[in-house]
Amino acid sequence: MRGTVYLDNATSTALDPEVLEAMRPYLFKWYAAPTHEYGHTFGLKAKEALEKSREDIARSIGANPEEVVFTSGGTESNNLAIKGAALASKDRQQLITSRIEHTAVLNVVKSMERMGFKASYLNVDREGFVNLEQLKNEVDKDTLLVSVQNANQEIGTIQDVKTIGDICREKGALFHVDAVQGFTKVPIDVRKMNIDLLSISAHKVHGPKGVGALYVREGVKLRPLIEGAYHERGLRAGTENVPGAVGFAKAIELIRASQLEHMRRLRDYLAKGLLEMPNSRLNGPADSAKRLCNITNITFKFVEGESVLLHLDMRGIIVTTGSACFSKTLEPSHVILALGLAHEDAHGSVRFSLSKYNNMEEMDYTIQNVREVIEELRAISPMRR
Repeated sequence: MRGTVYLDNATSTALDPEVLEAMRPYLFKWYAAPTHEYGHTFGLKAKEALEKSREDIARSIGANPEEVVFTSGGTESNNLAIKGAALASKDRQQLITSRIEHTAVLNVVKSMERMGFKASYLNVDREGFVNLEQLKNEVDKDTLLVSVQNANQEIGTIQDVKTIGDICREKGALFHVDAVQGFTKVPIDVRKMNIDLLSISAHKVHGPKGVGALYVREGVKLRPLIEGAYHERGLRAGTENVPGAVGFAKAIELIRASQLEHMRRLRDYLAKGLLEMPNSRLNGPADSAKRLCNITNITFKFVEGESVLLHLDMRGIIVTTGSACFSKTLEPSHVILALGLAHEDAHGSVRFSLSKYNNMEEMDYTIQNVREVIEELRAISPMRR
């Protein structure tokens, strides 16, 4: 029996063995908490590793090391960026985001609405691109922060971050980018793109779970969400995850352009094979250059995504779906609905997300099995009658 074909890398990736080896000394030898320059040897070794990792991560986004704050991951980074900025604001009260953001942004904005802040939600077109004219009209002197992701977690749409950053800078609003999904796959330069706050996470790029970072441009004021000692420039109390930070930096170091091109070839081959099936449609940009190199999201009409997922799971293929049945909220994918598609399109959507570890043989196996599963499910589907 063949091994598992893991195609849910947009949710989480396998830890690279080299990342584990880089982390090992700080788990078993230099395991002390990082200390200042007058601390003991163990603490100084940990501190040295932490700051070296901070420098490496900062370099990857064009930032200064002192602008990088370590967190527990993308969700905490988003919370610190949005809540922290809102709570530190003395006058501006409006938050703007898009309708297809990750729930780690949308739910934070909704939380701030309940606290009295105003919120505006940008529409997107059929391919998931933010309405820039609406953004220009919405941003005014009361706008505190605009939060738009660099790439979407479900359909892979890559936003025009530079243009959005220019609009925000011109209007005097802070610009936050949730780059958790697109980091290392889409070029990021926080200076050139006028980004004030940027969230990234290690476990999406073959790093460890439980560690992320928030870029905070020098001069941007945030109120800390976690109070305690003066860790991370007073913005995030608690002993830093040194092995995690080391692993995060190592994961970034290991990324190669050839890996991205490899995923791009697999993505296009997989999409072509799946879209040859009747009554199937691609969700997201038709121009593959405007979609993440590792994401293909397809709606298969007349079937439930949850059924597709479970049947593929039994065949050793791991994917995810936008079906309401697979959501804890029992709501279909808000991303698919925001594109202007129907509920049944969301119910029948399946996301295939790749990593550097996938290969062409797995794509052939996936195409063959998806075809068989869809044909079997459609044969018994009441939606076709």
